[in-house]
Formats: sequence, C-alpha cells, structure tokens
Amino acid sequence: MKVIMIPSGFKECLDAEEVAHAMKSGAKRFDPFIQTDMIPMVDGGEGFAKAISKIKNGELIYKKVTGPVGEQIESFYGIFVEGNKRTAVIEMAAVAGLKHVPNNQRNPLKTTTYGVGELITDALNMGVDKILIGCGDSGTSDGGAGMAQALGFRFLDNEHRVININGGEDLLKAISVDATYSDNRLPDIEIEVACNWTNVLCGKQGVARVFGPQKGASQEQVEMLSSALEHYASLIKQAMDMDVRHAPGSGASGGLGAGLLAFTGAQLYPRFDLIMNFIQMEDKIASADLVITAEGSLDFQTPNGKIPCEVARIAKKYGIPVVAITGTVGQGAELNYAAGIDAYLSITQKPVTLEQAMIKAPKWIEDSVECILRQITIGMKMGERTNSRERIYAYGNKVRQA
Repeated sequence: MKVIMIPSGFKECLDAEEVAHAMKSGAKRFDPFIQTDMIPMVDGGEGFAKAISKIKNGELIYKKVTGPVGEQIESFYGIFVEGNKRTAVIEMAAVAGLKHVPNNQRNPLKTTTYGVGELITDALNMGVDKILIGCGDSGTSDGGAGMAQALGFRFLDNEHRVININGGEDLLKAISVDATYSDNRLPDIEIEVACNWTNVLCGKQGVARVFGPQKGASQEQVEMLSSALEHYASLIKQAMDMDVRHAPGSGASGGLGAGLLAFTGAQLYPRFDLIMNFIQMEDKIASADLVITAEGSLDFQTPNGKIPCEVARIAKKYGIPVVAITGTVGQGAELNYAAGIDAYLSITQKPVTLEQAMIKAPKWIEDSVECILRQITIGMKMGERTNSRERIYAYGNKVRQA
C-alpha cells in the first residue's frame, strides 16, 4: 500500500509539517515498511512564509513590528531569488494572526494589521521585485486599514484631522482617505495574495458575520463591525473608485484582502491555485493507493477552498480514496462527502480541555492514522474472503453442471 499524507496545520497547535510527521509515525506503527510520502500543505495561513521559502531555498528575515494588539512582537518574512527577480513572502498570520492575540484581548474591534504594512515596507527597503502575501489564520478585522496606515495612507475625520485606525471600530470615525504620503514604490511592485476566494467584505455573508464570532466578537460587536466595514468600503469607493464590497477574496483575513486590493494594487487569487505553483502534488496523488489529509476543524466551510477538499478534488480525478482526520468535527461536516472526502474522523479520544487536547494532538494523530490503516486492512481481508467464496461458489456450480 502506498499512502500519501497531505495535511494542513492545526491552528495554534501544530504546523503542517508537524502534523505530517505525526501521520507518518502512525503509519509506520502499523507497518514499518509501508510506502509513505508527506506533502505538508499551507493555505496562506500559519507556515506559509517558511514553507515557500524552504521550497525556493530562500532565507527568513526577522524584524520587530507592531502586533495585532499594538505591542511590539518578533515577526519574519521570507525572501527568495528566482532568475533575476527577488520575491518576498509575507504571512499575515506571523504578524497579525490569532495566535498573537491573547485570549483575554480577543476583540476584533480593537486589533490592527499595522504590522503587515511594516513588513511590506521592510521588504520594499530590501529591494524586492515581487511580494507574495498569505492571508489566513488572522486575528484582525480592520479591513487592512492598519496596514494602509503603515504604508503612508492617512484616514481623516470631518475636520480633515488625521485619526489612527487601531481596530475595526475606528473605521466609523473616518470620513475620507488621503493618499498624498503613501509609499510611491507600491505601483511598481507586483503583489500576489493567496486568500480564501469565497470570503467577501460586506453583506449577509460578509467577513464580520461569518468570522467575527471566531475572533471573540459578541453579536452586538459583529453588527458594529459589519457597519464599520460597510462604511470602510464606501471610503474606498470614494477615494479609489473601487467597489470592494463583494469582490472575491475581499473579506480574507478580516478584510485585509480589500485593503490589499485598494491600497497596494494587489491581485487576489484562490489560495490553493496560487500555492500549487510552488507545491507539486498531482503526480504523487495519482500514484497513491490512499490519501490521508488533515485540518484542525472540518465543517461546512471546508469545501470552500480549504486544503482537505482541494486535495480530494485532485484525488477524485484518479479515483483515489481520501480520508480526513480533524481536531474538531463541526456543523455541516457531512457536506465534505459531496466535496470528495470519502470518510473523516476526529482525533479526539476523550473529553479534555483545549490546552490538554493541544498537548495530546501529536499522539492522537498517530493513533488515528494507525487506526485508519487497520480498518482498511480489515476491509481488504473481507474483500478477499468475499472473492474467495465467490470463486468457490462458481467452481461448485461448474462441478454440478458437469
């Protein structure tokens, strides 16, 4: 049996490479000689910059920047050279991700993407020709206004005074946008963004309503944030003559997608399509007997461009079965069957706190993969017995007819 393991990371717990190694350990516990291949996947969230930099033999640049709650944090981005072009790889999760927001400060009305703009500025100072930005695992919902401020854009009140946007709630204070002092290098830089293509900034399926609660917002705060982002979209329309309300990907990372579109001229791409330019997997999937994928949470959102279902979509072209393991089985998880996942299961073995589950996750991943392979072996043995009985029955019929 040849098994390909293509996991995503478990948010705030294990990155994709750590998950892949745990999966491989479980497979080797089942059979030390089993053929395995690991393809740790990133979707623009945690691990994006390191993974792409590693594939391209690049280097990581470390820098202190403004974190999502306004404190200085140590962050990083990657740089690699291909041909004569220097490309920077920025991962918003490494500077404004949810993991950088303490549990008691998880209020998306008060978190900022300012540090993302600082990393973009530093990359420009390094003389890069192109910037790749991964949007995912964010802890912010300021529409990218913080980033825009770091790049020199100013938000003004009704008396033309500069105001600081320190979170989504501050967007309501702005009346106009001033681009006079924005970084003049931006128009000459190619910026590509890997994001969730289905996320939009505004409306009933806008980012505030879909993801606000995950970032700690109450229902009242969700409505306030939704109004703030609607107002923000109108400011962008007025200043840039660009309608970002329902642009594909505009809601990515709390609206950072909209900010990148409007203020940097970035091109947004479905994250899997962009990442597939760097990670080659289709030939390996086609040669496998089984694909095992993984995601921290499997629910109704997984079919909307997340790694397990994108992997399953490729596997189905070649008739390869796909099993997904997950930390949490959420609402609407059964929708993943129609999206190409043949079976899924939670790694969780007993009721524990979140902190305990995160500690036990590597062992539970190993256990789950071993269990999957043992169950498949049972199915294979049952199939062999059925075929044997059919052969015996067919032979008996021939004897009787003779």
